[in-house]
Amino acid sequence: MTLAEIMISLEKSGDAQTKKTLMRHGAKEPFFGVKIAVLKTILKKTKKNHELSLQLYATGNSDAMYLAGLMADETKISKEQLNNWVKNAYWSYLNEFAVPWVASETKFGFDLGMEWIQSDNENIAAAGWSTLSSIAAITPDAQLDINAYSILLDKVSYEIHQAPNRVRQTMNAFVIAIGTYIKDLTDKSLETAHKIGKVTVDMHGTACKVPSADEYINKHIKAGRIGVKRKMARC
Repeated sequence: MTLAEIMISLEKSGDAQTKKTLMRHGAKEPFFGVKIAVLKTILKKTKKNHELSLQLYATGNSDAMYLAGLMADETKISKEQLNNWVKNAYWSYLNEFAVPWVASETKFGFDLGMEWIQSDNENIAAAGWSTLSSIAAITPDAQLDINAYSILLDKVSYEIHQAPNRVRQTMNAFVIAIGTYIKDLTDKSLETAHKIGKVTVDMHGTACKVPSADEYINKHIKAGRIGVKRKMARC
């Protein structure tokens, strides 16, 4: 499929209720409100396609940008291109999911995540924490810098309540991810969860809630799911 063909398909697949829901969560025009299931049917036709993913992201259309994240080839996309993507990822579906998923699957994802969490831009910092979480979820513990992740847990405990709104959300999710996916840090993640307590995030009137890191990790412990990695970040 060409860029033009995909954009026509996206426009035809737009759903008014989906668009209304996504706007409540932060999406802005231009976009059509395409359900993720529909985006995945397009992905089946294109597979991973580096050049097409860059073209889709450059449209500025949120549906196309999210699809670009699903379509991106992690072996071909560059640091420069991902830095451009994260600068233009203006809401959570893009900066907390689509872009971090791709970044986490690259060979330089950890470096990017560490750079991004230092940003004064809320969206970029949130993308950094999401990237580091996804890396922990898909990478064998033997290949992770466990000490670096331990230090990051300390950083969360010291900074989370003073961090910008969406950064608090992704920091909390980071604690959950580390406690769930890195066995050697499960106990420390629980300690961190106890230290930070309740995390308050403004969800702008939506029904979304901030999960309790303590409760979430303990559910995985009871289910015997600690350390069970995901095959890929993107879903």
